[in-house]
This record gives sequence, C-alpha cells and structure tokens, in this order.
Amino acid sequence: MEIEKLPMKLIDTHAHIYSTKFDADRDQIIEEIKAAGVSRIYMPNVDVDTIDRMLDCESRYGDLCIPMMGLHPCDVKEDFEAQLRVMEGWLNRRQFAAIGEIGTDLYWDKTTFDIQKEALEIQVEWAKQRQLPIVLHCRESIDQTIELIEKWHDGKLRGIFHCFTGTLDQANRIIEMGFLLGIGGVVTYKNGGLDQVIPPIGLKSLVLETDAPYLAPVPYRGKRNTPAYLPEIAQKVGDLVNQPIEKVAEITSFNALNLFKEIEA
Repeated sequence: MEIEKLPMKLIDTHAHIYSTKFDADRDQIIEEIKAAGVSRIYMPNVDVDTIDRMLDCESRYGDLCIPMMGLHPCDVKEDFEAQLRVMEGWLNRRQFAAIGEIGTDLYWDKTTFDIQKEALEIQVEWAKQRQLPIVLHCRESIDQTIELIEKWHDGKLRGIFHCFTGTLDQANRIIEMGFLLGIGGVVTYKNGGLDQVIPPIGLKSLVLETDAPYLAPVPYRGKRNTPAYLPEIAQKVGDLVNQPIEKVAEITSFNALNLFKEIEA
C-alpha cells in the first residue's frame, strides 16, 4: 500500500513552509502536501524578517497554513527586545495559534544563552497572558529548557517540545508538565534513539512535525524536507507502537487540534 494515498488526515505541527527554499515551487509543493493527506501546517515564526512571508502563506493557503508568533533562540541577539516589541504588537492586533518558535539553543552560539533565557521568559509570559501554547526549540539544551519550563509552569502552561530527540526520562518529565513531544524525521534515522522512547510512551503525548525544509526523513534524508513527507514519519511511529498509520494520524491529529484549541478534549 502507498502510504501517500491513504484516506487520512495528518497534521504537521511545525514547518517553515514560508522559507525561501520553497519560493521556486511553493504552489506545486502545496498540492503535493494536500495529496499526501496533510490537512494543517502550523508555521513557527523565526524573527521579525520572517513575519511578512509567513503571513503571506497564510493569506494564500489559509485553509492549510496557520501562523505562530515568536523569536527563535538562534535569532536572539543584542536587539532582541526591539524584535519582541514588534512581535508583541502583532499579538495585540490579531490571533496566532501559539507562541513559537521559542526556546534555547546551545549548539550554534553558547555566548547568547543568558539573553536567550531572558527572551524565553518574556515570551512564556505572553503565552500565559493569552492562554496560548508554546512551541519550544531546545537543541543541545533540553535539560536546561525543561528546568526553565518547570520553574515557570503555572499549572496551565502547555505546548510542544519541538524536534524531541531526548531520553525516556526527559520525555517523562515533559509529559508530566502536560506538554507534548514533537516527533519528526529523526524518528526514521537508524541511530536517532527514538525507538527507545516512543514504544513505552505510546501515542497519547505525541504530535507529528517535519521542520521543513530541514531534517527530511528517510528515504529523503539530505534533501529539502516538505510536509508531503509527513506520512513517512507517521508510518515509522506506527511501526514503533504496533499501530496502523491511520491510528497514528487519528491520535496525533487529535492531540494537535486539542492543543491549538481547534477542538475540545
């Protein structure tokens, strides 16, 4: 059976479909995404320069592409407060699905970690005030991010630990806070490690994502990623939990829609 043609609806909770890497063929890619059974793409913002491109995608593909608002930790620089003021202005003017992509990153630049934490705390407060979920980046900083969110948690804070690649213990701490794990292309990698985490957890705390155009799943690894490849991720998750891909789609889509308040649990 060709998984791309299954009668199901998948949700990509994290894809940068507004990226310039899609400028040459975005309309074609959108059609491929729909044909693959993907019914929603939640778009994380990166910085002030990506806002217009993201909102243009919403305007052109509003039935599919849904924006978030946030400052990516790798873009937290000396001017981060000015960027946050612009973003807060947008949040005051209209609705966004979540505060994201926010978080911490110790892979690219460790020298900005203190201001990354400051920017994260400000944006977590936005989420609390507006009762919005947060979408967290935590590359090489998952323990630090978990500790920060545990400290700031008010019992109502919720969201996704995007691109989860941690241990079972880390997964359980995240789930105990009521957060979901974003599972992407890494689940298909031979040494990705998620084969040790997903089976004992099951589907109840998972959502699917591609992080397109990055982190393409096998057999597309190394190429430009797209939400059209989400069925490959869903199939691998299904294999790990001994469930058909239709069940993976059903449960992870429910988890996503419930988180983003498109349905009530």
